Amino acid sequence: MYFTTDPKGTPTLPFYKTMLCLICVMILIVNGVSLVHNLASLKGANELQSRTARVIDRVQYLNVLMMDAESSLRGYFLSGSEVYLGPLRTAEKDTAPLLADLDELLVEHPSQRKNLAQLRTLVERKLAGMGQALAVYRAGGLGDIVKIAETSDSGSAMDEIGLQVVIMVQEQNELLAGRSAAFYAQYQNAAMLGVLINVAAILVIVLFYRLIRSSFVARVATQRALVNANENLETTVAMRTEQLSVLSRHLISVSEEEKARLARELHDELGANLTSINMDLNAVCDRLRGREPALAAMLDRARATLVGTVELKRRIVENLRPSLLDNLGLEAALNSYCAEFGSVTRLDCELLVEGELDDAGPMQAIAVFRIVQEALNNIAKYAQAGTVIVHLARAPAGLSLEISDDGVGIDVDAASKPKSHGLLGMRERAMLLGGYFKVGRGVNGVGTCVEAFIPLPAQATSPHVELAAAPLRAAEGLV
Repeated sequence: MYFTTDPKGTPTLPFYKTMLCLICVMILIVNGVSLVHNLASLKGANELQSRTARVIDRVQYLNVLMMDAESSLRGYFLSGSEVYLGPLRTAEKDTAPLLADLDELLVEHPSQRKNLAQLRTLVERKLAGMGQALAVYRAGGLGDIVKIAETSDSGSAMDEIGLQVVIMVQEQNELLAGRSAAFYAQYQNAAMLGVLINVAAILVIVLFYRLIRSSFVARVATQRALVNANENLETTVAMRTEQLSVLSRHLISVSEEEKARLARELHDELGANLTSINMDLNAVCDRLRGREPALAAMLDRARATLVGTVELKRRIVENLRPSLLDNLGLEAALNSYCAEFGSVTRLDCELLVEGELDDAGPMQAIAVFRIVQEALNNIAKYAQAGTVIVHLARAPAGLSLEISDDGVGIDVDAASKPKSHGLLGMRERAMLLGGYFKVGRGVNGVGTCVEAFIPLPAQATSPHVELAAAPLRAAEGLV
């Protein structure tokens, strides 16, 4: 089952599939939050490392400035050249900006700010001492400087500065190491969380894959079952249709055989009996005409009724099996029927025949005649036509029949309606002999046109046993 339905009947996903979708979304959200947090932590660690490196660089640079300043002052004392005072001037100029920069970098570290204050005091004291020594040298010369050096502690001041620098560098390294360890631990936790998230995502993807695969397999199986069912249904329908068609054709053949048999019996036996009765009545009537006029008149009325009965028998026999069809051929039978149809219905019914029809077998002839008979009956009932044209032509492979009228026309789907027995019967008659049948609108959409093709025995594609239609014997005096 791919879907469930809500109370309104709308298809919805099953609950477990919905939960899997929500879990997958939550995993993606957690993964995104963790990624943002890790990026923030990484940025903080990078900033801390950069700040620590800047602090160490500036502290060490300050130490180097002080050492270079002291060395340059000693070189000036020994040589008296002003060139040696360059590092001292640089130290006096750069010390204040360096200390201000360090003060800004260490604003979040109170302990380091205390160390920085001590370093500032030592540096300022050292610079002041070097300034005083320079002034003494310029005033009293090298001897006064020697005396000051013997009594001063300038060397210990530089050692204190160096020691303070070492302390600050060490604290920065320790702070960096602590922050790095914390970041590494946090990174490990984030990595583990990421692994867990990935594992969960993989599990959800595997579950989705299995669901999709099972759904796909079930759908393919359903489609295959549906295709097989359709194929079986089509095969069954085709088989049933063929069976019904065969049965219909068999019934038509049986019906024609039965009609021929019944027509022969009516013509032979009933015709002979009626002829015998007529002869007896004539004989009796001739003897009684002079002696019993009243009885002779009654016999004359009986003879008139007998003649009507003979005519009724003739019409029944002709409807069952046209005697002209067996005695004079298809063209004569159609001419007679079309003429009778026109006189009865008062329609202009015209028959056009092209080619020789003598080679048409009994089955082909009766099929053409029955199609014409049924088509003309339909025209008389439904078409509201004034003119009917029956066109029969001898084609190279068989008989081509076309019946057209100028009536109201026929619906295009009339032939497929269940109650269209007449049209279905005409089609089955044509198909019985391997031909075809179709019905549609006439020329320019006016009226109805019925077309049929009946192969002759040599070209027929569906051979059947032809009806054994013996010629009907004409009854003397009754036709």
